[in-house]
Amino acid sequence: MTIQPIASQPIGAAGETAQAAAVRAPVQTMDSEVFMSLLVAQLKNQNPSAPMDTNQMMSQTIQLSMMEKMQELTTNSKEGFSLQMRQAAAQLVGQSVDYTLGDGTTGTGIASSVSYSGAVPTVKVGELSIPLDSITGLTAPAAS
Repeated sequence: MTIQPIASQPIGAAGETAQAAAVRAPVQTMDSEVFMSLLVAQLKNQNPSAPMDTNQMMSQTIQLSMMEKMQELTTNSKEGFSLQMRQAAAQLVGQSVDYTLGDGTTGTGIASSVSYSGAVPTVKVGELSIPLDSITGLTAPAAS
């Protein structure tokens, strides 16, 4: 009888095999689809002689509705904040701004344009594109 060696699997940086790494990470949030599937499963598997209490069912339905409204409120809040950042950046055009970059570099210059291509608007000062959250001061230009 011959014993065959077990084929070794490549081991990743964290010490896990490729097969273990391929396993999908569990979802950590509950959305309305998960809630509805749990509710349907609960209804399917309930004891016919002792059905689910209607108060419980109404309570769970209200919880689902509240969760959906909270998600909608969060989305609207994020969109509102994004709009406020865009408006604030647009108002800087033509103004003298002070800035401090992430590496500690500071400077001053006239904001000439704004870009909304990233998550945070960037203000063009000279040849630099300065993120809005790096602007530390604002000086109105002298009247001519």
